[in-house]
Amino acid sequence: MSIDDWRRRIDEIDRKLVELLNERSRCALEIGRLKHALAMPLYQPEREREILEAAERANQGPLPDTAVRRLFERILDEARAVERAAMHEGDAPNHQPPK
Repeated sequence: MSIDDWRRRIDEIDRKLVELLNERSRCALEIGRLKHALAMPLYQPEREREILEAAERANQGPLPDTAVRRLFERILDEARAVERAAMHEGDAPNHQPPK
């Protein structure tokens, strides 16, 4: 394959990643709403540890585990932001929930 072929493949993968990340964020949004309704804390370090460990176990390379962990830490940071927004949807006037 040529460089252009590989780049087209990467572009296709990137589109799928964005789709999956948004699907994951929709789940986090619903979790945030449930946490709010159940008066649960936003941050749950044990659950995040489980997610990071599972990501590392699933890793078959070529990315090192440390890279996978960093990527998932960032994903979790963004998920927490979505959950936080969902937990406070009704708190501010004219607040727009995340897309």
